[in-house]
Amino acid sequence: MPMNISKSQILFERSKALSPGGVHSPVRAFRGVGGTPRFIARAQGSKLFDVDGNSYIDFCNAWGPMIFGHQDAEIREEVEKALSDGWSLGTAEPYSLALAELVHECVPAVEKIRFVNSGTEAVMSALRVARAATGRNLILKFDGCYHGHVDSMLVRAGSGLAEMASPDSAGVSKSVANETLVAPLDDDQGYKDIFAKHGSQIAAVILEPIPANNGLLLQRESWIREVMAEAKRHGSLVIFDEVITGFRVGLGGMAGALGVRPDLLTYGKVIGGGFPVGAFGGRKDLLDLVAPSGPVYQAGTLSANPVAMRAGLAMVKKLKRTNPYQDLRTKAENLSRALEKKASTKGVSLTVQNASSMFWTVFGGENSTTVRNISKIPAAHKEIYTHGFHKMLDRGFYMAPSAFEVSFLSTAHTQAELDSFVEAFGESL
Repeated sequence: MPMNISKSQILFERSKALSPGGVHSPVRAFRGVGGTPRFIARAQGSKLFDVDGNSYIDFCNAWGPMIFGHQDAEIREEVEKALSDGWSLGTAEPYSLALAELVHECVPAVEKIRFVNSGTEAVMSALRVARAATGRNLILKFDGCYHGHVDSMLVRAGSGLAEMASPDSAGVSKSVANETLVAPLDDDQGYKDIFAKHGSQIAAVILEPIPANNGLLLQRESWIREVMAEAKRHGSLVIFDEVITGFRVGLGGMAGALGVRPDLLTYGKVIGGGFPVGAFGGRKDLLDLVAPSGPVYQAGTLSANPVAMRAGLAMVKKLKRTNPYQDLRTKAENLSRALEKKASTKGVSLTVQNASSMFWTVFGGENSTTVRNISKIPAAHKEIYTHGFHKMLDRGFYMAPSAFEVSFLSTAHTQAELDSFVEAFGESL
């Protein structure tokens, strides 16, 4: 039976009069799935509680950072201490230093780091450093990877693999789009063709080692290594966008998992313990180009906010101490296979792709076929997911309100909750 959401409906109508689409980030508006977004009043552990008094087991987890669930006691205690000491200082402070040292310890490729306020800001700054270091203007990205809403990354593939990109948002100028090249994921020739034509002009290749914003597009390790090698052959830098994967897939992120050292890396989400934060880091010589050490200007009045730094420090310390990754990985793997088994008993075509503590349900394709490229996402997937999303929501399970976003597990999810999720999933099918 559908839930009573009358208060959410009233708040949404009021919000639409004052905010674009009634929200402050597009996917929250439920445009991808339809219906009324739930206005969440509070969260605790694995659960969300809306203004109408409904509760949901949360598989969105603030889009990834809540590895220990909402309001983890250790992180909350540190946040409360931080608030009592001052929540915005605008000065040098010791907390960002402590977090920087811990990040460097976990990710040796991060020889130096600069904290910012979002993943988008981190990417924007890393691209600026890459251009300054190489004296080149072009950036190569991959179709299906999302790097925030910086103008040069809001582009789509042009008419040919080796052609310039086209704007993918109003307000992005053609001249800006022309400085970005786009290649397909999981394609052994596309990026090579682009390097053959533009290699001497490409400042950097940027990629998500696990693309997780247009589906969970699991890439072959050999392909990632080949892309990095091709960039090196042409004197281009390699940027890993680990805004989602950093400290979510392991302490070393994907750079650590693969045993590679990208030139630059970008972070967000987890290293703020759920507070707004971003960071870019990498080779010492590259970071020394950043002001005030060098000529690449970057600044932020609220960068390295002490509350976010202390929350992130508590988060990473707890991750290091408790090492929850194998348990989360096992839970995600078992959940994925259980969902597939449940779907098979209902005659529904479903593949669940999972990596570490992330999973993505793919409807309407060939069972057990891994989707690595957005062109391979089944045509029926979006419509089936949309129906399933609302059926699960009515049963008290909050998943990403988009067929192309991923779900996250936390240590706060109990096995009983995961079992009930599988049963509800079967009923919704």
